[in-house]
Amino acid sequence: MTTAPPPHLPPAAMTAKYPNRRLTIGVDLGSSGVKALLVDSKEGILAEANCPTGLYTPFAGAAEADASEWIQAAQKAVRGVVTRSGIDPQDVAGVAITGMVPAVVVTDAQGQALRRPMLQNDARAETEVQELSARLATVGVDVLGRTGSAVTQQSVAPTLMWLKRHEPDVMAKAALVQGSYDWLAAQMGARPHVEHNWAIESGFFDLHTDRLIPEVLEAAGLDAALLPPMARPAQLVGALNAAWARATGLAPGTPILAGGADHVLSAYAAGVEAPGDYLVKLGGAGDILAAANQPLVDGRLYLDAHPAPGRWLVNGCMATSGSLTRWFSQLVGGASFEDLEADAATRPPAAVLCLPYFLGEKSPLHDPSLRGAYVGLDLAHTRGDLYRATLEAVAFAFRHHVEVFAEMGMELTRGMVANGGSRSTLWKQITADVLGTDLTPVANHPGASLGAAAVAAKGLGLLDSWGQVRGFVEFGETFHPDPVRAAVYQDAYALWRQCGEAIRPLSHALAKGLRAGVPTTLGKAESTNLGNAAQ
Repeated sequence: MTTAPPPHLPPAAMTAKYPNRRLTIGVDLGSSGVKALLVDSKEGILAEANCPTGLYTPFAGAAEADASEWIQAAQKAVRGVVTRSGIDPQDVAGVAITGMVPAVVVTDAQGQALRRPMLQNDARAETEVQELSARLATVGVDVLGRTGSAVTQQSVAPTLMWLKRHEPDVMAKAALVQGSYDWLAAQMGARPHVEHNWAIESGFFDLHTDRLIPEVLEAAGLDAALLPPMARPAQLVGALNAAWARATGLAPGTPILAGGADHVLSAYAAGVEAPGDYLVKLGGAGDILAAANQPLVDGRLYLDAHPAPGRWLVNGCMATSGSLTRWFSQLVGGASFEDLEADAATRPPAAVLCLPYFLGEKSPLHDPSLRGAYVGLDLAHTRGDLYRATLEAVAFAFRHHVEVFAEMGMELTRGMVANGGSRSTLWKQITADVLGTDLTPVANHPGASLGAAAVAAKGLGLLDSWGQVRGFVEFGETFHPDPVRAAVYQDAYALWRQCGEAIRPLSHALAKGLRAGVPTTLGKAESTNLGNAAQ
């Protein structure tokens, strides 16, 4: 699909021309599906629709998606909210897209994906991470200070270096590199762009000037022309083209506004705003985001810009969370999460320790060669013990992040929990017990799709302030830590950290052996679809 130029009318003129336009649609492109949410800026959420997509692992450490599935799922989800709500498509004032960060979509000059997009938890470029880090250190580039993050598997340059080495035919045809949601917006009709937080987390852009860093491009052997201009959330970037209008039922020319990173907009929509507010996200990956009024930098974590100007989100992102529970369910014959939780609820805390590094680990360890493990097994242990250990492992990893926040001098005061895993009463209680603090669920939180719809509304002048999004959110009953279990987890966490250190060299040895079998061309590799259901 081709892109269309942006409309000439500014947002205020559009809403004046169509006074009944107070509806916006937020589209969330996730690791297991696409969600669309229709929001009335006065009345709140009107309709939602979800369409599943696949996750592919052609070899150890790889995490990919199918771009054609993204298109089909997005079109179906948007049409779903239009049809279910019975709205007049002319009343939709605008659309914004959110998605995984920093996923990598390599396209030709027509905007078509040249290969399957690589997701944010893809860990194939370990060698390239080391090479780029060494080159930048040699020329004295302060990567952490200039970008807000160290060079890690989260960085985009090492991924592109891997492609140049292993798939040179793809890079020879490459015209643009975009994030998942920016690419989808371009398919819909937006001009090519990269949103502010994709730009920050990519490692290509200077945190303080918003400009590309030439030393990074040179060290990676990449052309600056691959990166389109940056756009900030709520910025007008285009209009819906005719093909997408036919596929979705929306009116041609519907404004498209820049969205944002899914974890950022999910936190924003949950009410994370004042310093000390934080959100634990039990999604396919695990995220924890804490608000700050200044850009705080630490090499173990990531830094993102809050959609509201002048605010920041210090955050960590783990490689697995709900994806690990999904894997466990499949491993034991497709048992339902309800049955697994019932089993786990009857078992004692920390009877078995699990290391959740089944896709390596991103923050705060940044070690793609780590591998998962269950430690302390005996013949008396049950499926429930193992599943409980899986839930506890993710909670322990969140605690590791909380310790880093404390070392940075950040005080966390108001904790919330959201995303698919937050439907699990047991998992929420375990997380509160492990963290030793109250956690308030965001009830039926639609997540980043709500944040995207609110960003579109703010850009179109339908919301007076960024904080108005809180009026669309409901909170559940707060989970308080149980003192007895919290004491058990205090000791277990120390052992869990020791286990991680002890197994690290074994993980590295195993990972080195696995890498010897990495294919040079993904088309020759067998792909495994991990399924669409997410905890």
